[in-house]
Amino acid sequence: MRPPAVRSRLLLLAAAALWSTGGAAIKRCGLDAWQLAGGRSLIAALVLLAFVPAARRRPTRLSLAVAVAYAFTVILFVSATKLTTAANAIFIQDTAPLWVLLLSPWLLRERPTRGELLSVPVFALGLGLFFLDRLTPGQVTGNLVALASGLAFGLSILGLRRIGDGGPAALVLGNLLAAAVTLPLWPLGPTPTALDLGLVGFLGVFQLGLSYLLFSVGLRGTPAVEAALLVLLEPVLNPIWTFLFAGERPGPWALGGGAVVLAATAWRTVQPALLARRAVRPAPG
Repeated sequence: MRPPAVRSRLLLLAAAALWSTGGAAIKRCGLDAWQLAGGRSLIAALVLLAFVPAARRRPTRLSLAVAVAYAFTVILFVSATKLTTAANAIFIQDTAPLWVLLLSPWLLRERPTRGELLSVPVFALGLGLFFLDRLTPGQVTGNLVALASGLAFGLSILGLRRIGDGGPAALVLGNLLAAAVTLPLWPLGPTPTALDLGLVGFLGVFQLGLSYLLFSVGLRGTPAVEAALLVLLEPVLNPIWTFLFAGERPGPWALGGGAVVLAATAWRTVQPALLARRAVRPAPG
């Protein structure tokens, strides 16, 4: 049986893999950002309510604050993906670890370890290489929306870490808030096709509902800064799916940046297990 710390990290990586499908699905869907954000959030809330008993708990004042941050995260991410490239949206949103690093000592009383502090420049290098390919002046609005989504995502990570078992209830409330804000605008967008509705269903059930459930469970056994770094697997996979299913091709700098992020993510995942194994190894003689 895997140690709890390793299992928590694997849950976070599984959540990141599901999140990574969002760029391709959003690009392929003909609905506008408001329709997509509202539809997938409503479905995700219903999925969590149906299959996760803890999601039916009465929300607390703190979980309401987390729900607001989460609602901003999911709405702004869809908007950014529609306004700019999927790669831009996800990589700029993944400034979240920097916000977590800055705010976790204040909000969680969690001091980053030396390894976490040293890993942040490595991730920043990988993200910076990607920006050399994708950032252009014409995408300023989308990039700013993605940056705001990154701040909201960082606050969501900190909040979910703080409330622990109350995570599912906060996720349901956040999805309901996102749906309440955006669904009234549904009639203003294009008429959905069968493919559009199928993509909304996929995004709600798997890319949003199941993924954030895995994330909230994995976050209970992982420090906030490390969790934020581990889920940077998402921007590595996101451009791959978007290229395969939506034809959006990442450039050579993006591929290099993705390789750096993937290597750093793998190291942050296996290092705690290696250190734990070394600690319990009997001394020679």
